[in-house]
Amino acid sequence: MQRLGQMIQHLARHRRQWETTMKASGAAAASFDSSTIASRLTETVSFGPNPGNLRMLTHVPEMVSSSPALVVVLHGCTQTAAGYDHGSGWSSLADRYGFIVLYAEQQDANNPKRCFNWFQAGDIERDKGEAYSIRQMVEHAIKQHNVDRSRVFVTGLSAGGAMTATMLATYPEVFASGAIIAGLPYRCATSVPEAFECMFQGQTRSAQEWGDLVRNASSHRGPWPKVSVWHGSADATVKPMNAGEIIKQWTNVHGLKPSPSLSETVDGYPHRVWTNASGEDVIEEYVITGMAHGTPLATGDDENSYGAAGPFLLDVGISSSYRIASFWGLTEQADEVSRVRTTSEPVRHAPPTVITGKRPAEDEWAARGATRKPRQGNPNSGMPHMDVGSVITKALKAAGLMK
Repeated sequence: MQRLGQMIQHLARHRRQWETTMKASGAAAASFDSSTIASRLTETVSFGPNPGNLRMLTHVPEMVSSSPALVVVLHGCTQTAAGYDHGSGWSSLADRYGFIVLYAEQQDANNPKRCFNWFQAGDIERDKGEAYSIRQMVEHAIKQHNVDRSRVFVTGLSAGGAMTATMLATYPEVFASGAIIAGLPYRCATSVPEAFECMFQGQTRSAQEWGDLVRNASSHRGPWPKVSVWHGSADATVKPMNAGEIIKQWTNVHGLKPSPSLSETVDGYPHRVWTNASGEDVIEEYVITGMAHGTPLATGDDENSYGAAGPFLLDVGISSSYRIASFWGLTEQADEVSRVRTTSEPVRHAPPTVITGKRPAEDEWAARGATRKPRQGNPNSGMPHMDVGSVITKALKAAGLMK
């Protein structure tokens, strides 16, 4: 009973945090350009088993290398694949450097706010749920476009960043590297209350404990993916300390010392790098000082500026997409480029996406997503006439975190 009371108190505190976030969201919406943006992505209707019920959309440039790289992109809550692509600029980067972009898109039926369910055990384990659906998309794209299996990458924002951590942990043999933007460590949460705690308070564990969670996610024992970590120092939606916990998790997995090999400033922001025994940069971290929750952008006419500012897409003078692509080695122009042949694969084009001036609510990951896989009350609570699950649900609704 004491734990239940503490949970309700936590929810009340979260409600105040959400109210502050909603006020900030309303202010930003007034200045957002509500233009109509045509999607550059094409949907693949059938790509294999899809237990997570996700959509697969891709962008294949007219000119790609004979064995191109593949970049998997995972959007944040309330976003769409097309909207995030327009804002982040990944398809434009693909056009310039000749790689293929694959977007997994969440559906309302899975999560009313279109958040990837990074806190649901059934979606973050190998060969299960959403993680397995994304893995199937990757395999389909590899075979369809003759992708170089040694150059498969994944990145995501927010809930998509947390799901990026999931993909790196559960399928480390598939991905050469990943980039986690405003995300969380793998398996930071496996329930709604834990998700709230991770987002708003952060969860501190030892580097060994974090690393064990990755090692236990598969039978793989190396080599491990490289990791790029990005976080705004003023992020009120996902506490910035999560970036440090991600670093602890992956430095432990790579067997690296906690202290970085290099500290510098890039485009005015702190950048730290961890190098392995072979002298290879395997982990990097960017702290975007003063930035709130979102993907860092540098918009404009500069050759290294990509994307367009919008909700959770923040023009702060550094293009995370470009810098991430550079960290992965994708910005080196391919020597051999060939035109893509039209395949017989049944696809349908996604309709133009209309992005309105209404700014989505900040990543309501945990509570909104809980409607698909609700937790059950404890039948041995010692209070036979109390439905604990009902009490928790009422608390969530009272906090404005659940319909």
